[in-house]
Formats: sequence, C-alpha cells, structure tokens
Amino acid sequence: MATWGLRAKSMLALLFACLLALIPAGLVGWQILDGVREHFGTAYLRNFTLLKRQQILAPVSRELTLSLRLADSTLTRQWLQNENDAAQRALFFSEAEGYRRDFRSQTYFIVPASSGNYYFGDGKRASDTPSYQLQPDKKSDAWFFNTLRLSTAYDINVNYDENLKLTQIWFNALVRDGDKVLGLTGGSLDLTAFIEQFIITPEVGLTPMIVSRNGAIQAHRDIALIATNQTTNSSLGELRPEQTLAGQIKRADERERLASALRQAEENTAEVVILPLHLEGKAQLMALAYLPELRWHIVTAMDLQAAKILDQTWARSGLILLVLLLTTLLLAFGYAVERLLLRPLKKLQQSASAIAQGDYDTPLPVARRDEMGDLSQAFGRMAQQIREHTNELENKVATRTQALAEANQAMQRAHRQIRDSIDYASLIQRTILPQRQLQQTLAHAHCVLWQPRDVVGGDFYVFREDSNGYLLGVIDCAGHGVPGAMMTMLARAAFDQAIARCGLDRPAAILQEADQHMRAMLQACELPRAIATNLDAGLVFVDTAQRSLRFSGAKIALYWSDGEDNGELPANRRAIGEPRAGHYTDQTIALRPHTTYTLSTDGFLDQAGGDKGYGFGKRRFAELLRANARRPLHEHAAAFAQALADYQGNYPQRDDITVLSFCFDHAVDQGIHPNPANPTNPA
Repeated sequence: MATWGLRAKSMLALLFACLLALIPAGLVGWQILDGVREHFGTAYLRNFTLLKRQQILAPVSRELTLSLRLADSTLTRQWLQNENDAAQRALFFSEAEGYRRDFRSQTYFIVPASSGNYYFGDGKRASDTPSYQLQPDKKSDAWFFNTLRLSTAYDINVNYDENLKLTQIWFNALVRDGDKVLGLTGGSLDLTAFIEQFIITPEVGLTPMIVSRNGAIQAHRDIALIATNQTTNSSLGELRPEQTLAGQIKRADERERLASALRQAEENTAEVVILPLHLEGKAQLMALAYLPELRWHIVTAMDLQAAKILDQTWARSGLILLVLLLTTLLLAFGYAVERLLLRPLKKLQQSASAIAQGDYDTPLPVARRDEMGDLSQAFGRMAQQIREHTNELENKVATRTQALAEANQAMQRAHRQIRDSIDYASLIQRTILPQRQLQQTLAHAHCVLWQPRDVVGGDFYVFREDSNGYLLGVIDCAGHGVPGAMMTMLARAAFDQAIARCGLDRPAAILQEADQHMRAMLQACELPRAIATNLDAGLVFVDTAQRSLRFSGAKIALYWSDGEDNGELPANRRAIGEPRAGHYTDQTIALRPHTTYTLSTDGFLDQAGGDKGYGFGKRRFAELLRANARRPLHEHAAAFAQALADYQGNYPQRDDITVLSFCFDHAVDQGIHPNPANPTNPA
C-alpha cells in the first residue's frame, strides 16, 4: 500500500512536470505562429499598400495633369488678366469646355485672384457666369486664400462647397504670370465615388486611408473622419483630433514614431515604411507610402488578429496530436523512471538538503551494488570534504571581510575628498562664465548650451561690451575633465590679456595675441608630446552703430540662419597653440534682420549617434539652426539639447559641448530686450 502511494505521488509530480513543459511549449508555439502571421502579414500589407498607391496614382495624376494644363493655357492667363474682356472670356470658356469633357467628373472651376468670382462648369449651368464670390473673412473660403499663398504649382484638398452643395476632391492649380498669381483653376473627383472605388475594401482587418503631409485625413471609409477645407499650409488646430492620423493614436511615444515614419516615407518615396502601433484601441501594423506627385501619404492599418493571413485549422490539429503523443510517451517513461530512479534519488535528495542546511551528520541511503550505490558513496566523501572546506573558508572570509571593510572605508573617504574637490573646481569654473552679464545685457536675445562631458570641462565662452558694441566668443581647450578645466584657466588669462591689449573690435588681433600669450606661458614647460595644449576659438564683435558683425575664428566657424537660408563664415584651419602659428583675419558682414548667429565647439558636431554611430555633422546642424531660427532664442538651448539627445541615443558624450546663439535686431540696438511671449517682436 505504501509502494502504491509513492508511485501515485511520483506520477502526480511527473504529470505536473509534463504540464509545466507543455504550457511553455504551447506558448512558444503560439508565439511562432504569431511570428509567421506577422511575417506574412507584413509582406501582404506592403504589397497591398503598393498596389493601392498605384491604383490611386493613375486616375488622380490624370486629373491633376489636366488641371495643370488648363492652368498653363495661354487663354487662361489672358482672360484672368482682364476678367471683363468679353472676347477673351469667350475664347477661354470655349477651350475650358473641352477640358471639362476630359475630366472624369465632367466638371471644372476657375477663380480669378483679383475678384474672387467662383466660376463652375458642369455642362448644366452657364459656366461663364460666377456661381458666387469668395470672401477673405469667410471661414469656408479660407482654402482659396491659403492656396494663393503657396509657392508650389498646385494643391489637392477635400472640401465641401456649401454654395454648390458638393463634397469633392479638388485639384487646385495656380495660374501664374511670372511671379504673379492670377487665380486658381482645376477639376475635381467625387469623394463618395473615390472612397467606394479606392478606400472601401472587402478584406477583413484592413483600413486604407489617405493622409495629407500635415497629417489631416483626406480619405477614409468613415466620412466623419475626413478633414475638409484643408490646404498644404493649413493649421490642424481647428480640426477634431480624430480627423488627423496622429489624433487617432493615444500614446505619445507612438505619435513620435509615426511622425518619424512619415518623414522617412517622404525621404524614401520608393519604400513602404511599416511600424507597429495601437489604433482604435488595438495593436495593429501600419504601412506608409508617400506619393510626391500628389503630396499624399497612402496609409493602410492592419489588425493581424482580424485579418485572414493564415489558415490556423492545420495548426490546431497538429498541436492536439503533438500533445497526445507527448502525454503518452511521458506516462510510459515516467513509470520506468519512478521505479528505477525516483525512489533512491528522493532519499539522496533528502540527505543533500540536510547537508546544505549544515547537518553533516545526516545518514546517507543504504549502499547498493549499482550506479546509485556508487553515487551514494561519492556523495558521502563529498560531504566530508565540504565540511572541512566550509570551516576553512569561514575563517578566511571573516579575516578578509574585516580587511575589505577597512579598505572600503578608506576608499570612500578618498573618493569623497576627490569628489568634493572636483565639485569645488566646477563651481570655480562656472564663476568665470559671463552668464549673468549676458542675461543682463542681451536678455532673451541670446542662448547658451554649456554641457561639459564631466563635472568640469575644457570649454568656456566670453562676453564683453563697450560703447561701440559687444564681443562674444567660445573657446574649446584641448582635453576635458580636470586637465581641460586647467587649460581653460590658462586660456582665460591669455584672452583677458589679449582683449586688454587689442580692444574688443579686432577679433583676429585678439586671436593672434592670445596665441602669443599661450606660447609664452607654455614654452618654459617641458611637456610630453602626447599632451595637447592647443585650443579652438571663435570671436564675434557686433558693431551696433554700424549694424555690422566682425568675425574671426581658429577652427570654429560662425553659422547664421533666418529660418529660410543658412550661411557660414569659415574659420582659419589652424588652432591656437599649434606648432606652426596660424594667421587670423577678420571677416565683416552686415547684420541681417531676423537672423540668428551661432558659435559651436566641435563637441556638438562630432557627437556620435544615429543608427551607425556617425557624428552629428554640419549638415544636420544647419538644418537644426534653420528649424529653430524663428523660435524665441530662450527656447533654443532646450531645443538643441533635445535634438542632440534624440540623435545621441545610447552613445556616450564624447567631448565638452558649448553652443552660443545670439541676434541683434533693431529692438536690441535701442536697448529693448525681446519678449519671447510676443512673436511679433523682431528680436
């Protein structure tokens, strides 16, 4: 009876073990199945999106091409230049009638910019008579006046015309005479028919849609989600959140990944960008393909659980058969294992548990004339050796623990002293930075990003002023950490002497003089060749009376941007303190209105990041300056730091970073510091 009870317990334990083995196996199987479903779903989603892009591109491109041809017609321009000329009117509408018959919707429109009269031709009404007049202060007519301000040749939007009672996809082609915009003309597509033909699909789990470059939904199976009266330069502020693609995504990190994917699709128009995200509360895959000809994103969302990608009937049958076979084999094997191994192993395990708890006198199982008996004898010898080694180790551990504790306390005291010294050095270094002078003098007309790699660093910046203007600059000493910080003290002394001797308005002379001072201070020291003592510098003198800027640099260039154009004043290629002395010259330019000027050490430009660990680089830095040029200057430092952090990712900071940006518009010259909350202030 006791034997049967032990067997039953062994089988119960074995059954439990089988369940533990089968459950992870089942989960792994389902994960593999999900992986296969995702693989084939991704391929299907990519092909579906590419096919949908081709299906939409052909008919829409045809309508757009006809609209552009009508806008480029000589008769169109001639009539729009003199709307009331009866002869030109007759010629134009005669030609436009031919275009109307070629348009798929059999309709066209034209609006002169001079009058705002809306002419609509559909073959049923007099097309040469205005249907109504567009008004600048009327919200529903904003599409027209927004489109006139575009620099592109056309725009495509979805709009409900409350006068014509039509909801169409409109192709708005701008009619130009040189740089002058004469008006708009083009055709249209019926939105309902377009959605039924290209957007509504019988496939389960697929949601195609069209999204404009600014993120507004232009075509969707749910008409209520379509954003009407939108142009390329329209603001999304007046739309409901669900009428934008980003508004349908709740998680902020997924919205950021979506924005990055949209940019990637626009940069690589031949590719389909696929990313996972949550849409309508479900985990889905989203495919993005960009049509540069139409400035539309073709977007397809796929619910992998709902989409019929794989037939899972065979998978379920195979899984059931596998479970049955595995269960049979385990039961048969379990019976044999229980008789031959489980019983003696259980006894040996009990002895091992007692020894593990420190009971070295526990009895071992009775010796047998087989492998289990040999194992029992070997275990007994091992237990005796463990007892001896444990006693020996306990004595050694106690001795070494005491020594380690004493060493640890000494190390903590030394580390605390070093840390306190470095923190104090950091405080001293910060006191030489002219942050308070910059804030008092330039207020929000400047920003500084000073970010040492360590607690102290080898970068610093300068600011001086006199009655004629301001001297600003950044200096990057060789090295970082404590050696770099010591170099900044020498460099600061050299530049102070150079400025005192040369004045503020001669940057090149200051650099030349500082170079001589640095050489004089270091020539008496026999330093190893491996120690670098050179430094980079860039100095700018702003002459407020002459409204000019004078720059000279030693390997640090001056960048400028007004939000549209970028520029750079190059620096001399030799650093201060190199074996061969450099010759520095001044470059003078007029101050540009609404322009931000920036000096940066190479720590920003050389910072590794991205997918391949390349440096941030000048091109990406120039785009960053252009993107932030129109923002208030007091926001630049945070924007630069965030852009660098996003690019840097998990790469460590290589070098000290210093960026100094400033602007000198008319308001600053009069002593009126710009107000960042007032965007109309030119500073």
